[in-house]
Amino acid sequence: MALLRSVLPRAPGEPFGGSFSQSRDHLVVTTERTSSKRARTKALADLVAAIDRRELIGDDAVPVTDVTYRSADVGPGSLFCCVPGTHVDGHRFAAEAVAAAASALLVERRLAVDCPQVHVPSVRKAMGPVSAAFFDHPSDRLMMIGVTGTNGKTTTTYVLESIFEAAGLTAGLIGTIGVRMAGRPVAFDRTTPEAPDLQRLLARMVDEGVHAVAMEVSSHGLDQHRVDGTRYRSAVFTNLSQDHLDYHGTLEAYFEAKARLFTGGLAEQAALNGDSPEGRRLAERTAEVISTVTFGLTDSSDVRAEQVQVSSSGISFRVGDLAIRSRLRGTFNVYNCLAAIASARQVGIEDEAIARGIEAVEGVPGRLEPVERGQAFEVLVDYAHTPDSLDNVLRAARGLGAAGVIVAFGCGGDRDRGKRPLMGEVATRLADFTVITSDNPRSEEPASIIAEIEPGARRGGGAYVIEADRRAAIRIALEHAGPHDVVVIAGKGHETGQQFADRTIPFDDRVVASEELAATGRGAP
Repeated sequence: MALLRSVLPRAPGEPFGGSFSQSRDHLVVTTERTSSKRARTKALADLVAAIDRRELIGDDAVPVTDVTYRSADVGPGSLFCCVPGTHVDGHRFAAEAVAAAASALLVERRLAVDCPQVHVPSVRKAMGPVSAAFFDHPSDRLMMIGVTGTNGKTTTTYVLESIFEAAGLTAGLIGTIGVRMAGRPVAFDRTTPEAPDLQRLLARMVDEGVHAVAMEVSSHGLDQHRVDGTRYRSAVFTNLSQDHLDYHGTLEAYFEAKARLFTGGLAEQAALNGDSPEGRRLAERTAEVISTVTFGLTDSSDVRAEQVQVSSSGISFRVGDLAIRSRLRGTFNVYNCLAAIASARQVGIEDEAIARGIEAVEGVPGRLEPVERGQAFEVLVDYAHTPDSLDNVLRAARGLGAAGVIVAFGCGGDRDRGKRPLMGEVATRLADFTVITSDNPRSEEPASIIAEIEPGARRGGGAYVIEADRRAAIRIALEHAGPHDVVVIAGKGHETGQQFADRTIPFDDRVVASEELAATGRGAP
């Protein structure tokens, strides 16, 4: 049985950069490749042709050997992009870049330096198309699916990665937990890559034989034009709830940042959560621009889950004739699987591969991840750090047949303060016992953050205690647990450090929970 129905064109008259054929026993995939390792040299004029509004000052024939926005990375022939940052203006480093033999500058104002300059209204907006042109538009040669939304991005991309592999495709993954190529981790120190970093990474993926990429696309990355110049075969919207208002200011601005992905300039197709009001709103806006399908549990969704069963062992449901089983737990993971199904179908992957790919996912790091030390209760570590995600996780914990639900959580410093009381209310309303603690306080005092959580915790009505020391808080939660209870440790998930104003200390909730189970005698030594 074929695992790919077809390969949709990249754009009208412009085929996908590869071919797919079905042999007797397996899918054969060949892909055109462009080496990211070989030295590249492009004329400045060829790169700036990608920019609509520009003024060139100096010689446009100068050769460009790299594109960078970090002055420390400038080498002979680099195009240095003078990005005006929140704290530092890249224009200040132009002279340093010229001294390091930069061949040209991308600027928002003319500078008194002896070097060709490309004057543009916004360096950030120009940097994506220029970087894509320099790296030969690598996304054109990849089957890319971008996933945005407040919650569910990481799990959806992990499910898509597994589906790609089940379809015989070499998979790439870019997201919060890191970067992978063909299942192996790749060192990459930026969660949301800037445009030159992203295009360089995609070019490397092409070079190393990756065929399909699942990528988390953050609201920050969209608002800052980091993904401009990238083309997504399908773009997924999971949901929208309060988060990042410290950056966006309002939920409407947050929504509009997400909505940028669903335009003809970035995506060819859209898979939208039809049970979300924001998803339905996007469907009304995008249907005239790009091919759109909705997914959900309601009758109006194009890709609808029926006969949904949620248990301690996982989830199962049907989409028409397609039967889905997954070890992922909780109703919210039904939506994540539906998102993957809808977008995988859009790029031509057959249902057989979709079902096998979903079933193969054993779990996602830091997403309802169990900690097992032989204890008489369940311990789950989850990244939930928004009111909606904490609500989903606590409901999922209750749905596992828990005798009682206990949660330890905190809120991050230097982030959206408005969600703190909301998370406190969710915790004490849905859990039987809550331990309010510190998360990543960053530059804020942990006690100040907790003081903003507590009013909501009082409204929620459930029992709670405060313990600012996160290890001690986890110990309290574990000691409070009885047989068949579920303990949820929320907020940090896969993270392995705790960030304070002056230091970051090693701290992994999974490791600490395991250590405390052993130390308190609740689990095996």
